[in-house]
Amino acid sequence: MFPYPILFVCLVLMWLLLGGFTPGQLVLGIIVAVFASWAMASLRPEKPRIRNIHLLPKLFAIVMIDIIKSNIHVASVVLRSGAKRHKPGFLTIYLDIRNEFALAVLAVVLTSTPGSVWLEYDSNDNSVLLHVLDIDNEAVWRDTIKNRYEKLLMEIFT
Repeated sequence: MFPYPILFVCLVLMWLLLGGFTPGQLVLGIIVAVFASWAMASLRPEKPRIRNIHLLPKLFAIVMIDIIKSNIHVASVVLRSGAKRHKPGFLTIYLDIRNEFALAVLAVVLTSTPGSVWLEYDSNDNSVLLHVLDIDNEAVWRDTIKNRYEKLLMEIFT
């Protein structure tokens, strides 16, 4: 009945925290948590296969450094918005990576880095559409994503 008991308990607790603790809210929270657990069980995602787990700290360090640099850059763009105009734009990047877990990690990395947002993934031509806050040089963005993130993710997941 409860394929994911931790998820079930967390959902009931979250329901009660958001809706207040009353007997009716408890019953409703349990019902919602049961159906949500069943929905998750029907999805049955496969487990990620990480080939080189020792590269995860390297990826984490690279992403943290890039997030800090990007925060500084975005702050400078915002603070100097009157002096020099930034150039926002859209960028399409064709990827070699096909692993769905690696793509998900890449999406999280690109979206969590201030100044860039993963907008769309096209599985037909394996391309991603990004919005970039200040796109001075498209080649630099492509090189960063292809050589800094994609190669490392391919080593980790494939």
